[in-house]
Amino acid sequence: MSEKSFKVLLHEPFRLKLAESLLPRLKQMDPSAELEPVYKALVEPPNPDMGHLAFGCFIFAKVLKKSPAQVATDLKAQWQPVDGIASVEAAGPYLNFKFTSEFLAQHTVENVLNGSVFKTKLVAEPPKTMFEYSQPNTHKELHVGHMRNLCLGDSLVRLYRRTYGNDMVISTTFPGDVGTHVAKCLWYIENHVGMDVLDQKRKDPLKAEWLGQMYSAGNIKLEDEEKDPVKYEKNKAQLTEILKQLEAGSGKYFDLWKETREWSIDLMEQVYRWAGVEFDRWYWESEVDSASVKTVKKYFAEGKLIESQGAIGLDFSNENLGFCMLLKSDGTGLYATKDVELARRKFEDFKIEKSIYVVDMRQALHFKQVFRTLEVLGFEQAKNCYHLQYNFVELPDGAMSSRKGNIIPLTSLVNRMRDHVKTEYLARYSNEWPQPEIESVADVVAKGAIHYGMLRQDTNKKIVFDMNEWLKLDGESGPFIQYSYARINSLRKKFEAKGSFNGSLLTHPSEQKLMQHLMNFNTVIVNATENFKPSALCTYLYETAKKFNVFYHDCSIGNAETEELRQSRLALSAATGLILKEGLSLLGIPVPDRM
Repeated sequence: MSEKSFKVLLHEPFRLKLAESLLPRLKQMDPSAELEPVYKALVEPPNPDMGHLAFGCFIFAKVLKKSPAQVATDLKAQWQPVDGIASVEAAGPYLNFKFTSEFLAQHTVENVLNGSVFKTKLVAEPPKTMFEYSQPNTHKELHVGHMRNLCLGDSLVRLYRRTYGNDMVISTTFPGDVGTHVAKCLWYIENHVGMDVLDQKRKDPLKAEWLGQMYSAGNIKLEDEEKDPVKYEKNKAQLTEILKQLEAGSGKYFDLWKETREWSIDLMEQVYRWAGVEFDRWYWESEVDSASVKTVKKYFAEGKLIESQGAIGLDFSNENLGFCMLLKSDGTGLYATKDVELARRKFEDFKIEKSIYVVDMRQALHFKQVFRTLEVLGFEQAKNCYHLQYNFVELPDGAMSSRKGNIIPLTSLVNRMRDHVKTEYLARYSNEWPQPEIESVADVVAKGAIHYGMLRQDTNKKIVFDMNEWLKLDGESGPFIQYSYARINSLRKKFEAKGSFNGSLLTHPSEQKLMQHLMNFNTVIVNATENFKPSALCTYLYETAKKFNVFYHDCSIGNAETEELRQSRLALSAATGLILKEGLSLLGIPVPDRM
């Protein structure tokens, strides 16, 4: 799904300046020409030496019944000088434009430094949108694989809030706190651990992680005992009893569930605080569980659902979606049952127009069925429900599985990454920096590594987690971009900013290419939002850091020919730093002051 429903404003001053300059000339050739199509036809040339922007003449060539190259030549012939535009050249079907250094600097460096770039309104009349992401299960251990969903959802919420406005975006999570996995965990604790050990664990700060280990151990034990018919029947009966008590809301298993559920919630909140993630609303599987069954029975009584072999649902076989079962023949619900009820609550609670579900690709058929069901039930928002799929995170030696216990626990991973940063990068500062700062920087770099590593890859591709690769400072990684920001920060402290900024002095090719790159910041944000691709912003920030390093190498600040040039280069550096900081924040990545 591409967000074609929102209207992007003509927000970029460079494209707007060119579009307004081109429009009168195009109207002479085609009176029906309008500003917006001209604006959107402006692109970056493949080689920055050709120009800062290029106008593709394809759409007007069709109307004028001329070749695009001829339209470009005709436009060039009638071009009159325009302030801020240094040169115009026809190159095949394109008209290439270069801006003056002063104009380029004014609308990049100055607009970044005064903050207007970060406040520009990007979209008109956006729909009120909800994101649901990070659906961890209680009684399971949070691991590195969970971070892809968390980082992706959080970054999209941040991008949408920048593009739509804070009030138009709502973030929610839907943790699974009931079900078979809970029953297996409680079964194992009672039968193979004992209440004495549980009592000791109540004082353990890592008790939530221990719960996840009990789930994995319980799952393996139950699989082993399936071969014994007597044990199998006994275990099945006990698991059923646990689930019945959870549904009834009373009994010893319900009391144990309530207590251990809080352990898991505390860990979730701890992880969310660490990752800088906040949700506007937590929906719980337990709160929609029994209510969803009642809702489906109500729809069935109203004649909106059908019965098939004792089950209740809707038949979408003619759409190759099969039968969407909402109630089994024994009267119990399924995941689809809960998602229908959850969607109803979302629509009513927040009056949203669009709902986006960040869930892995295995659930593709499930959400197609749920969305069609919502449509049949009469929800107008159903057409604006979207399943944002993503692929899995794997270890170098294969897939992870909580059920089998083959995971990297998130808390231990973060500790390992912090230790790596302190040992490999920060040890040399042990006698210079306060210890709290070393701890803080190590934590910030670990966040940068995880968030960037999870976001740089396109959502349809698998991610192979490699801690050393993600933490390196000399390649495409979060720490590399964070280091570039810290380097700029140290420059600003080393050389005092004073005097006026003269953008006309920034004529070196490296300065020009860096400014040309900075001018596209908001366009990249809109495209990343429109296409659900934080990876596009990752690429942009990586290129920003690389272009800054080239500029820093080619254009000396300390040995600049004049103080005025030094100040101008300092201003360009500062603007680049702000772009990096703001861009990283949209990925959920903080920056260190020094590194």
